[in-house]
Amino acid sequence: MIVGTAGHIDHGKTSLVKGLTGVDTDRLKEEKARGITIDLGFAYLPMDDGSIVGFVDVPGHERFVHTMVAGASGIDVALLVVAADDGVMPQTREHLSILDLLHVRRGIVALTKSDVATPERLAEVTAQIREVTAGTVLEGADILPVSTVTGEGIEALRERLALEAHTLSERAAEGRFRLAVDRVFTLAGIGVVVTGTVLSGIVRMKDAVVISPSGLKARVRSLHAQNRPMEIGRAGDRCALNLVGDGVSKDAIHRGDMVVDPMLHAPTDRIDARLHLLPGEPRPIGQWFPARLHHGATDVGVRIVLLEDGLLQPGAMADVQLVLERPIAAAVLDRFVLRDVSAQRTIGGGHFIDLRAPSRQRRTDARVAQRAALAIDDPQRAFAALLDAAPCAWDLLSFARDRALSEVWMDEAVAALSPMLFDADEQRIAMTHAHWQRLVSRLIEHLEAFHAAHPDVQGVVREKLRLALQPRLPAAAFAMALQHPDLAAHIVRDGGFVRLASHSLQLSPEGEAQWRLVAPLIGGELRFRPPRVRDIAGMLRRPEQDVRQLLKFAARLGLVDEVAHDHFFLRTTTHEMVLIATDIAAQAADGRFTAAQFRDRLDNGRKVAIQILEFFDRQGVTLNRGTLRRVQARYLDVFGPVPAAALPHGRESSPVGRPDFKSG
Repeated sequence: MIVGTAGHIDHGKTSLVKGLTGVDTDRLKEEKARGITIDLGFAYLPMDDGSIVGFVDVPGHERFVHTMVAGASGIDVALLVVAADDGVMPQTREHLSILDLLHVRRGIVALTKSDVATPERLAEVTAQIREVTAGTVLEGADILPVSTVTGEGIEALRERLALEAHTLSERAAEGRFRLAVDRVFTLAGIGVVVTGTVLSGIVRMKDAVVISPSGLKARVRSLHAQNRPMEIGRAGDRCALNLVGDGVSKDAIHRGDMVVDPMLHAPTDRIDARLHLLPGEPRPIGQWFPARLHHGATDVGVRIVLLEDGLLQPGAMADVQLVLERPIAAAVLDRFVLRDVSAQRTIGGGHFIDLRAPSRQRRTDARVAQRAALAIDDPQRAFAALLDAAPCAWDLLSFARDRALSEVWMDEAVAALSPMLFDADEQRIAMTHAHWQRLVSRLIEHLEAFHAAHPDVQGVVREKLRLALQPRLPAAAFAMALQHPDLAAHIVRDGGFVRLASHSLQLSPEGEAQWRLVAPLIGGELRFRPPRVRDIAGMLRRPEQDVRQLLKFAARLGLVDEVAHDHFFLRTTTHEMVLIATDIAAQAADGRFTAAQFRDRLDNGRKVAIQILEFFDRQGVTLNRGTLRRVQARYLDVFGPVPAAALPHGRESSPVGRPDFKSG
């Protein structure tokens, strides 16, 4: 259990922690000299049952409220400290507001300096506390008088904390690991150490982790949990991790970073959230309102975009979009606090809804439905609702990542919801069976209408077909969906086109005779450098226009591909060249290859090799980055079935193979 102190400056928070634990949490020279807490302090109290209660001591001075927010994030029990001589003060109220905004559900109030107050004064301050906590998360909390001078009430408070530790349910540890970094330092003979509260999941020695948002990779060499050497740290523990790895240094890791399971590294700088503006704010806020966002131990500038009509009035709650100055690591449902840009006051807070918020069309009906689904606390119910919100096809992997959910949760969700699943391009696209059947029907209807309107056209370009349909699948998932048995019996994937199996184009007898003369000229040994239209026309002594029309029609039949203007390759040759490019990429250490490597394999000259690769770029088969290209597995079947051995991870793209889709 983690206990976090809160309260006004000089109300005795640090002295109280020392009285409970024997540890002075003021560790900085400046803190000792000035007699106030500036940074977070930590102490630990062993309990009779062997458990350990951790204390996070936070500063009470208004200038260090941002540090208080960092300390309050991730605590289990709030220990609100109010001095009997001063009573409720400004920072008492602000700290209480922060605890409220962070939804710290459990708390105790310590009425300190009770030795200098009369019974009447204690009763008066108790009444103040009851009044100020009414309607907050600490309403009805126990108020215990204590004195660190005489020791009065210390043991009673210690027993009350033991009761809290005993009754507090253990935090769920099945999620993926996240630790909010609040300190970074080095120890002689040890190296870099980061400390923080484990927000979810577990961490073990030798685990691979990522520092987010920077993306720095590291390994856990050793760890302390609740101030003891351990081999494992769990959600709710205060942990110190000794990290090692290339680039790992004190200067490379910062307060406010997150140490996470590598699967969770996906920083964001645009977040949809639910914001509660505090009732005490002097005026409403409007569009593009500037503020400071506090999340965990991070502090970043933010602009607020209102997603509902009108201004956000004091005391009201509304959905907003937070546009951050720089990316942060976060999870859906994380709590946050907003302070004004001058750092003078806390203005509101709430929780995150969507870490991948769009910059456009924020207020559409579809977007409102998506936010409503994403705002549901229970992840399984949230994903079920999301599957009924446009576009009705969602990536289960990214949903689980943004909520720090485990592989076990995903398996359970699939078993419970039994969706259609399409695994492609590091995504697991899910949709309900009802929406899938609707997509199948609409696709067939679209092709029927297209063929009726364009009987002399080979089919619909695959990407245009995808964009014309709802639900709209991502490109890679759509390629997989076309291979599903529900569609395979009705459609044919013909190069970059899709047509109904019943639709066909045919050469006339005269055209068939001409094709038998042309085909050998662009095949055989010359297939990788076939003659152009004018050259073929000269060889056959036929009008150039007639040859061009024949080859254009052959392209619609899927017999040839026009790689460049008037430069046609047999479809079988195009397919062969795709396999060659795939083989070159497979032999490269990083999967990338040059035009020169491709040219040398085809032995057809640089100009023609470049034209072929640019054609592959346009079809999506290759992706060009400067002078290097890589193949895109999801498009390798555009010109014919690809053997499993030629694909990454042995996946087949053949329509008679085993595409990566499944139901439930």
